[in-house]
Amino acid sequence: MPQIQKKILLVDDDRLILMLFNRALIDGGFQCSTAQSVEEAMILLGNDTPDLILSDYQMPGQDGFEFRTRVLNDKRYKNIPFVFLTSYTDRDLIQRGLDMQAVDYIDKETPVPLVVSKLNNILQAIRKEHEKSIYEIRVAAEALNLSSVPANPPVIEGFSLNFLYKSFEDYPGGDFIDFICIDNDFTFAVLGDVMGKKWGAWFFSFNFLSYIRSAIRLCVFDGDLSTASILQKINRVIFMDPVLGDVLSTLSLLMIEHKTGKVHYSGAGDLPLVYYNAHEKTCRRICSSGLLLGVMQDGLYNEEIINLAEGDQMIIVSDGMIDFELNGEKKSDYDLFFNFVMPMLGETNSFDLIKNVTFSADKRKHLVDDCSLIFIEKIKTDK
Repeated sequence: MPQIQKKILLVDDDRLILMLFNRALIDGGFQCSTAQSVEEAMILLGNDTPDLILSDYQMPGQDGFEFRTRVLNDKRYKNIPFVFLTSYTDRDLIQRGLDMQAVDYIDKETPVPLVVSKLNNILQAIRKEHEKSIYEIRVAAEALNLSSVPANPPVIEGFSLNFLYKSFEDYPGGDFIDFICIDNDFTFAVLGDVMGKKWGAWFFSFNFLSYIRSAIRLCVFDGDLSTASILQKINRVIFMDPVLGDVLSTLSLLMIEHKTGKVHYSGAGDLPLVYYNAHEKTCRRICSSGLLLGVMQDGLYNEEIINLAEGDQMIIVSDGMIDFELNGEKKSDYDLFFNFVMPMLGETNSFDLIKNVTFSADKRKHLVDDCSLIFIEKIKTDK
């Protein structure tokens, strides 16, 4: 399967330049979007985020410098690598562009094949710098014993718990998993996904986990065992947090009652839970109604209670499990995932079947996002 193509937004008021560079970039393996004005470029940015912006200096209306200023002032786009394209060799203009944190400039008189090579080199250099930063962060995290996923699932009598986790291209991401055991009575399972890019989302995942762990233990201490109530308290704190209030996250929250086999489930903007009923040999989805964490002070969370019998299974997933690459573009299809795993449920080795197919060595390159999954099965006990 071919690698996902890098996306470039090309902005220039000269139609001939657009046609010439657009064709060369496509032939060079890029996906290219073109705009003849700043306003048109901002609309394209809102529809799809490119890997790099290549913009002319001089354009009617707002020029390239004003465009760069608008990009820098928008937190959604300010970290996109920006390269100026110009037919001028005025050093003052070049310096002005570089002072605006542009990574480079390219003269329009440069042969088009060299332009393509230069853009590839720029993206490769940026990637190497990211990899270096990620390595340094990972070393620091390991030294501090920080992790957004547990080393192993807990052992609970009467249940089999397992999880899968794979970060995209081994970059730390926003997915997080946790299991919180309360004496021998309850176990909370947590799966969330902080919205954002790579290590930035990874960093915030620890803040979310800290709130979630504290809220669960405080609520249990106060006798509040409703997952919807706990989720609402987590949401209210995050909504009021001056930093995390602008960082959105999904969350699936489950509480397992060890003695009764009941599973309480509430979700915040998450994907439907997959439930396999062993007695009926049926598979269905259980949907939550809650909003993403931090969107509103009242997240409108509901609680579902599922009575697990022997052989029943449940799967909770992050959106990376339903994402895939098609013709160089990222697609999402929950129905495809549901129909894919459904035949594997109800087997004695269901988790291994899912794990081997999803994370086999020859499939890892097909991942387009962080992938996380929690698997729960009610098993027979000797009592």
